[in-house]
Amino acid sequence: MSARLRRVDAAAFRAETAGQRRFQEPTLDPETSERLRAVFGRAVGADEAVRIIVADVRERGDDAVRDWTQRLDGVEVASLRAAPESLGAAWEETAPRLRQALAVARDRIADFHRQQVDMAARGGPDLCLRPVAMRRAGCYVPGGRAAYPSTVLMSVVVARVAGVGSVAVATPPGPDGRAHHAVLAAAHIAGADQVFVMGGAQAVAALAYGTQTVGAVDVVVGPGNIFVTLAKRAVVGSVGIDGLAGPSEVLVVASEGADPEHVAADMVSQLEHDPLAWAVCITDSDRVAGAVADAFAAAAEGAARRGVIASAAGRHGMLVVCRDMGEALELVDDFAPEHLELVGAAAEELVDRVRNAGAILVGDDTPVPMGDYVAGPNHTLPTGGAARFSGPLSVHHFIRWSSVTRLRREEMEALGPVAATLAEAEGLQAHVDSIRLRLHEAGSRTR
Repeated sequence: MSARLRRVDAAAFRAETAGQRRFQEPTLDPETSERLRAVFGRAVGADEAVRIIVADVRERGDDAVRDWTQRLDGVEVASLRAAPESLGAAWEETAPRLRQALAVARDRIADFHRQQVDMAARGGPDLCLRPVAMRRAGCYVPGGRAAYPSTVLMSVVVARVAGVGSVAVATPPGPDGRAHHAVLAAAHIAGADQVFVMGGAQAVAALAYGTQTVGAVDVVVGPGNIFVTLAKRAVVGSVGIDGLAGPSEVLVVASEGADPEHVAADMVSQLEHDPLAWAVCITDSDRVAGAVADAFAAAAEGAARRGVIASAAGRHGMLVVCRDMGEALELVDDFAPEHLELVGAAAEELVDRVRNAGAILVGDDTPVPMGDYVAGPNHTLPTGGAARFSGPLSVHHFIRWSSVTRLRREEMEALGPVAATLAEAEGLQAHVDSIRLRLHEAGSRTR
């Protein structure tokens, strides 16, 4: 199965993507649907399955987490919490080269996110908004057979920089019922307080509501599969969340002079994530479009995950040829990509004209994988068009605001009648009485 990019014009791209840039429950593949049927004894959709799991964990706690892990993943977990000493042990046993890489990445991520910390109250001494770090955060880290220590750093380090009191990691067990060695090592160097060996919807529910072993958190952050995402949607309101993650996506704006092999490599690297991933190159040059198309076909053919790449390219792999860079930027803002690469001669002049993108990577030496691991800004980003209204995971996701109001007696006397009039207009007599009681007392004191 060969992987090729479809070539379309701007109008066709708008028409094809307009209805797909909102979060929606995807259609499950046949294998996953059959697994759910076997587990539940009947046909269920992903959303219904998640709601059943979440409700069960809320009611039964640890037992439900273990039961669903065994039923869905076929793994027995002896202890939901990784032994505290296992984090340090994993770090000591990690190869020096990986330890060095984790340390460099941690420091760059911490340095970048420290620039976001501003705990100054907004307003005056009597009327202000006061920022406060959250007490407890839950960081979901995908896993199972794979390991994502970079996601540990991107969430735990940021929570720590924000001043969160306690940070918990939840990550799925491997076949041996334990957390992945690299995740434990990353949790150690990032400063996590606990690591819980649990994944999927049951992990999100445990973090949101608490169990006998897991303390309830104030916010749940981190990427995951569709079941994790739907679970976050189910518990929002009981806890805060960072957003609803969908398939990964990159949009490359390639002006004249862009290196077609580099563009193709970056598109292939994004499509290897998921058969539903997006990789789109927008250019105003027929020559660049043709060169990228040829380079992509060659790179995809030689890729280790070429089957996944071909499947994804057939759905969401495109070359869009525009009349000029102005039209290209209009498409960018409509699409609101998770990752936006600007390459070629016009890259620098386009940066400040972009309105909607999760991460903007500028120049030939700034591919998405550098942002994923070590550049400094966060790799947990809005997808599915959510970059129209949200941004990367940041310190601000771990800080909440309280308003502080302190009225002087003269302000109460001046503003009380105004507030009473508004309360009367809304038919809230007890509100009126509360205000007038104080006004009456004030009047009595002046006599």
